[in-house]
Amino acid sequence: MTNSRPSLYTALSPALLHLYDLNHAIVVIIDVLRATSTIATALHNGAKCVIPVDSVAKCIELGKQIDGITAGERDGMIAEGLQHGNSPFEYPPSFIGGKTLVLTTTNGTKLLHVALDRGAGQIITGSFPNLTAVCDYLLAQNLPVVLACAAWKDRVNIEDLLFAGAVIHQVKENFYINCDSSQIAETLYLEAQKDLYGFMKAKNASHYQRLSGYGLEKDIAYCLTPDVAPVLPLYENGKLINLPGGS
Repeated sequence: MTNSRPSLYTALSPALLHLYDLNHAIVVIIDVLRATSTIATALHNGAKCVIPVDSVAKCIELGKQIDGITAGERDGMIAEGLQHGNSPFEYPPSFIGGKTLVLTTTNGTKLLHVALDRGAGQIITGSFPNLTAVCDYLLAQNLPVVLACAAWKDRVNIEDLLFAGAVIHQVKENFYINCDSSQIAETLYLEAQKDLYGFMKAKNASHYQRLSGYGLEKDIAYCLTPDVAPVLPLYENGKLINLPGGS
């Protein structure tokens, strides 16, 4: 009976994504600090859609064509040539409501395009701000899942692993999981769950260091807070939209 449940795997880095069959799977793009947290926040605050692109040049060009808000970062800072960065606090309803956000980031938007190129069945984005919406969707769809961590320039990072673990902890009874990286993710999450921010700080997580060095502790704390942007960003026809019913 065990194998009648759909499989769930965790890819700890974009460099490992090629090891997994994505064709019939829901691929969850995870870039907690900060791309997928910002995507959920922008959609929750009324953005029409988010268009993820993999280069700054493409971001600027597309933004001009569609009169969208162009935003993104490279190495944690606002990318040169763009007006807005990757902080969820930059996208309150008064600013983003009804608008299209064109976004490029160091890791997350690139990973989404890698998943597309590898034939992902469906793509959604996940972060702590939309944790429950992601879990509810995965349970409802009953399809194979690959949790794809954006990591940092292909190096495994703690926060994306923590989010993968949080998802696994909530949905594991409904999936067949024979995957050591998923077990590692859940084990780490169970150790950290009482205080995710404190855990990141205590472990001197590389991305915590990077962003706190820019004075972005507030961003980090928000991005580790469950269900503050309860939407389900689904990738369709080049855009991430808020799936009706997601919020």
